[in-house]
Amino acid sequence: MAKFVFGMNQSLDGYVDHMAFAPSRTVFRHFIELVRNQAGSVYGRCLYEVMRYWDDDHPEWDAEKHEFASAWRSQPKWVVSRSLTSVGPNATLIQDDLETAMRGLKAERVGEINVGGPNLARTLGNLGLIDEYRIYLHSVVLGRGKPFFVGPRSPLRLLASDLIDESVIRLTYVPA
Repeated sequence: MAKFVFGMNQSLDGYVDHMAFAPSRTVFRHFIELVRNQAGSVYGRCLYEVMRYWDDDHPEWDAEKHEFASAWRSQPKWVVSRSLTSVGPNATLIQDDLETAMRGLKAERVGEINVGGPNLARTLGNLGLIDEYRIYLHSVVLGRGKPFFVGPRSPLRLLASDLIDESVIRLTYVPA
């Protein structure tokens, strides 16, 4: 059975904003290995559209960005959206009966499946489907953006804290 993990970069004041700050080289290496070892990713529409950036090579990329893109492209992706009519390579569009689709995915797969996007994480969390929350807490304050947690959350229990580099700590929580 697969484990659904919602993990994202977050500012000290609780926001996720992919355009406001970027991971350090050490944190980016961490994400390359993380993506390489995942069983796949489930995305909401908004984050999927941001991540589609990795579908095409860009001339300014260094070797590590090519490595991340290769890992991302090779993993299966499931995209939850009622407005999209198609998705890119190695992706499956889920438009109806989200709960049945996600329970089926958990039952048929093995390993960690990344859940991408705060709105999708709220929905899956409310259905009791998120097994773990990973906050990559960066030492920046944004003062704006989309919050990591959208809406109230059931109590969580801290499972682990890991220093990823000098300015990022990963906090791992599970439902209490």
